[in-house]
Parts: sequence; C-alpha cells; structure tokens
Amino acid sequence: MGKVTRLYHTLPMSQDINKALTELDSAIAKAIEAAKAAGLPQGLIVAELHGHAHAQTHNMVTA
Repeated sequence: MGKVTRLYHTLPMSQDINKALTELDSAIAKAIEAAKAAGLPQGLIVAELHGHAHAQTHNMVTA
C-alpha cells in the first residue's frame, strides 16, 4: 500500500490534484449519461462502476 495517499495528509490539495479530480468526475458523469442514453440498464452501470472500484481497491491493497 505504499502508493496510497491519504487525502487528509495532503490538505489543502494542490490545484493539479483538484483539476485532475474535477476532470475525472466530469468524465465519469459523461460516460454514465452516454450509457443511459444508449439504453444500458442502471443496474448494469452501477455494477460496472462497482467492479472497477473493487479492482482498484484490490490493486492498492496488494501493491
């Protein structure tokens, strides 16, 4: 877990981190809207996001 950063240790966050977080949030929101527009069931969208979150958590814990 050497690459995990606890955000409260880095507060206030740099503008680079804030910009990257804002861009990530925007990209996720756009992808969700596109998936909904394409007719994907909401449960499938949630499952996909949950799967990615689980995989990233696993990577952080085992790194």
